Amino acid sequence: MDIKSFQSIVKTEKIAHKYLLKHCFGAKKKIVCPRCKNKKIYTLKNRYRCAICKYDFSVFTGRWFNQVHISPVQWLWIIKLFELEISTRKISKQLGISYPTTLKATNLIRRCITAHTSNNSADLLTGEVEADEAYFGGRRKGKRGRGAAGKVPVFGILERKGVVTVEVVPDVTAKTLVNLTVKKVRRGSIVYTDKYRSYDSLMFCGYRHLTIDHKKYFSSGKVYINGLEGFWSFAKERFAKYHGVSKSNFSFYLKEMEFRYNNRYNDIFEIIVSYLTNLVVNRL
Repeated sequence: MDIKSFQSIVKTEKIAHKYLLKHCFGAKKKIVCPRCKNKKIYTLKNRYRCAICKYDFSVFTGRWFNQVHISPVQWLWIIKLFELEISTRKISKQLGISYPTTLKATNLIRRCITAHTSNNSADLLTGEVEADEAYFGGRRKGKRGRGAAGKVPVFGILERKGVVTVEVVPDVTAKTLVNLTVKKVRRGSIVYTDKYRSYDSLMFCGYRHLTIDHKKYFSSGKVYINGLEGFWSFAKERFAKYHGVSKSNFSFYLKEMEFRYNNRYNDIFEIIVSYLTNLVVNRL
């Protein structure tokens, strides 16, 4: 959303409320019960009651963004600044909202993104696919890359001219990497990797497996994993802006990077609003 359009929806709390309400219930704003989805609703003072299950609720009950109690205008500003990759501390200062509340809101956005991207990952990647692992963590002395101490291993798969999917993994053994590939990539696809031995058994799992030896060159015709390495650079550049990320939250930040990369040509603001105004189904 461009700045002019954004400014028009945050002029007043009433306008911001209507904007969120439209995302929750559509253009007709037909309110339904968040528990049983029944459309027969009684209007009470400042609340509603379902005629079927007798559940009392407000218009935003059960929505993701309702877990942090700030005004509609404040929520929209947080989403916009989050889209622009402004740090949580700077968002807190610019909006005059306490840091703990702002942090709760930005972390909720990441958890919401993770829940929605996980729910939408049923379609298998296909065609030409790149697979690779990377290691995330602060700079430490000693060995780098595979086998580096204190680093978090991450496995990524990228469909050329498609999307990337990444997961934190406990290790980079053949069992872990091949099982994840089988789970996410359609059999019969071409899988490009480097020559790491954990990928050797892919050829026995129904894939055409082609490898590139990075000790000699970075590409050989169509055999390369430059697309996925581009994502690693994209993600690590953004992680460098943070002053450390806790292990408990790392996977949510990683999924944020996956989301930003896959939607780098889309309107991230509108997508995040649509996610946050959905009912909570998979709460992380």
